[in-house]
Amino acid sequence: MGKVIEATLPHTSLLTDRIQQSDFVDCYAVESQLSPREAANIIADFPDWASFLVKIRNAVVTKFGLLEDVPDASDKVGFFPVESETDQELIAGFNDKHLDFRISVISKDGRVFLSTWVHPHNIGGKIYLNTILPFHILIVRNALARVHAMNHEIKTDSLG
Repeated sequence: MGKVIEATLPHTSLLTDRIQQSDFVDCYAVESQLSPREAANIIADFPDWASFLVKIRNAVVTKFGLLEDVPDASDKVGFFPVESETDQELIAGFNDKHLDFRISVISKDGRVFLSTWVHPHNIGGKIYLNTILPFHILIVRNALARVHAMNHEIKTDSLG
């Protein structure tokens, strides 16, 4: 496989209980044997171009009173605070005044699933979500491609 595909959020995800009608949820998957933590660490290690987009985002959103930096947490993947972790799923993210945001990284059946859940609180949250959505999709697809590549490197190293 190796290709990033659109998928359905696995029904076992802890995010399913949060989903309301007006929420945004997407899910992509790629072939991988990595654990949720291993995959999440790769996903959250943004390439330079994505880090640059985050810097632009931070410069813009502070003018609207939104968080520039994420809340402090003792456990993070990248800059995302980890909310919960099991052998099959890691959930990370935070709440801001315009929206609540979580990512779910699930390792199941030889695949890693990356899901994003966003609950907008107001029109500002909806505008923000619609503005960043094209960039979100690029970042997610790139992240899962890197997860697959790392999984392939681990397999190759173990064979050598």
